[in-house]
Amino acid sequence: MSKKAPNGKNFDAAVADQAKRFLEEGRETFRFDTFGSEDFWGGKLKLHEAIAGEKAGGVGPGLSPEKALELGLKVDVNAIPKEVADALNKGEVDLKDPASTLVLLKSNAVVGVTGFFSEDGRTLRSVGIQCSLCHSTVDDAYAPGIGHRLDGWPNRDLDIGAIVSLAPDLTAFTDMLQLSKEEVKKALEAWGPGKFDAEINLDGKAFRPDGKTAATLNPPAFGLAGVNNHTWTGAWGTVSYWNAYVGNLEMHGKGVFYDPRLDDAEKYPVAARTKQGHKQDEGRPDHPQAACPPLLPACAAHAPATGRGLQPCLRGKGEGALQRQS
Repeated sequence: MSKKAPNGKNFDAAVADQAKRFLEEGRETFRFDTFGSEDFWGGKLKLHEAIAGEKAGGVGPGLSPEKALELGLKVDVNAIPKEVADALNKGEVDLKDPASTLVLLKSNAVVGVTGFFSEDGRTLRSVGIQCSLCHSTVDDAYAPGIGHRLDGWPNRDLDIGAIVSLAPDLTAFTDMLQLSKEEVKKALEAWGPGKFDAEINLDGKAFRPDGKTAATLNPPAFGLAGVNNHTWTGAWGTVSYWNAYVGNLEMHGKGVFYDPRLDDAEKYPVAARTKQGHKQDEGRPDHPQAACPPLLPACAAHAPATGRGLQPCLRGKGEGALQRQS
């Protein structure tokens, strides 16, 4: 028997189901897909070693939750395990101890950052980043920097430059920009909270003619329905192009990226020299681009309302306590 042609009602339901699926896939990509960027942030910059600290097999003092929050990193309160939430409520979690940061990373509770651990779970082997690192925040429901995710909201507290400066090995940037480590750190530390220079990797210009940083504010990643050119940093390309550009050249994900405009050595000397407009990684070809279509409906969404999950209730003198909702 041949299948009956779908009637109007069935067709509308199929469209609605597909739209829902795309939103769900886009949310998953936006929140959790590293695009293989752990090979760069961990493999090359060794940022995970600075996070773990010498006591946990890394280098230096490590990154405590207290310091991470100072740098603008956010904690998803819904991802905190119940036993950790209970310990937080009792004041039994040392927020000055980098080991507590590793517990949060294991729980996938640090917004926009994924930790990759050894098989026994004891050693942080690498870290990767997601779109949500810069384009999500939290509602501070439990404490400043700890709350429910607000996907699409720009994180204007995040000091990206200061975080990158923690990396033990900045050779990838010194080689690309042909600058000394000190010059790279000076450029990164000039960004300040909520800002990022999305073109320094193209033209190598860290500062404007007036001496101020060339970094611009992190943009929101919602409310882009009907937007053709992404105009936040100029009419550079469509939103889908910008997703691919950032996934490949800023997040340093694994993929294929082609843009012959970046061969212009006068405008983009760094990009032309390093052939950034002809990027082709082995292993995960075209991965950021393949993940981008579901991001489009997610980017088109309206500003999100706060979510449900672990909610604060008042006890004592206004102290927040974590309680899990169904």
